[in-house]
Amino acid sequence: MEVLSACEIARLPEELLSVVISRTAPRDACRAAAVSPAFRAAADSDAVWSCFLPTDLLPLADGELHPAPLSSKELFMRLSDGPVLLADGLMSMWLDRESGAKCYMLSARALYIVWGDTPLYWSWIPLTDSRFADAAKLRDVCWLEIRGKMHSQMLSQNTKYAAYMVFKIDDENYGLDYPLQETAVSIGENESSCKTCLQGYDNEDSEEEVPDNYRIVMQPIRPRFRRRTRRVPPPEAHVQLPRKRSDGWMELEMGEFFSERADDGEVSISLTETRGGNWKKGLIVHGIEIRAKK
Repeated sequence: MEVLSACEIARLPEELLSVVISRTAPRDACRAAAVSPAFRAAADSDAVWSCFLPTDLLPLADGELHPAPLSSKELFMRLSDGPVLLADGLMSMWLDRESGAKCYMLSARALYIVWGDTPLYWSWIPLTDSRFADAAKLRDVCWLEIRGKMHSQMLSQNTKYAAYMVFKIDDENYGLDYPLQETAVSIGENESSCKTCLQGYDNEDSEEEVPDNYRIVMQPIRPRFRRRTRRVPPPEAHVQLPRKRSDGWMELEMGEFFSERADDGEVSISLTETRGGNWKKGLIVHGIEIRAKK
């Protein structure tokens, strides 16, 4: 009976199969293509993959899709294979391969960084491993404030997103493990916030054991050397810590939100540590990613 049922489904017109598959998701279409030759023809058709492609894609930078894709499926795969640079050069985008949701990265140049244009506090360094030209490097500040924003119309509707700070820590650094930073993500009237620590504990970089308790130690002067023993909050402190990515950068989840409608308003993202008197150095800001959360 199961074999007979499968055969009956395969006898449906390709156009009807395409309509059904187009109402699923890219991941389901790829699975359907493995069922039978009849399903494969329907699942690979432009009628299906054009439904998975956003109709409001922003203009891309010249040469980002060269050579031009030959089909809607090839275009989707190219856009979901990795970030492509937008025409303004300040943002990149890609599609989530499982859901087709639009994802973005705001470059450091697209962010509001307090004193970011003051060479005494921040410098701009070239990048060779990024779609963007440069990154912001923290030289010395006591007031850390980084903000990004974008309109909800740029995002996919009915999608859960999370925002991530993408960064590195320079060898010469201090003040990034304490005091803790605060992150916030808001859309419309909804906001989520959390405590974060940009520089988590690294066993390979420590010469002593981490203390059992996360003690607050005031620094009377600005240290001019790399602290060998980092203070890390215990798990019960509910502090978000960064993780290392496969591309060599670090990322720190800043918060999540739900994009329900295109008119939800502006999405605002921030990372701050503004209590004053706590000097910081060595943060290299690549940008902020906004991507669909599994």
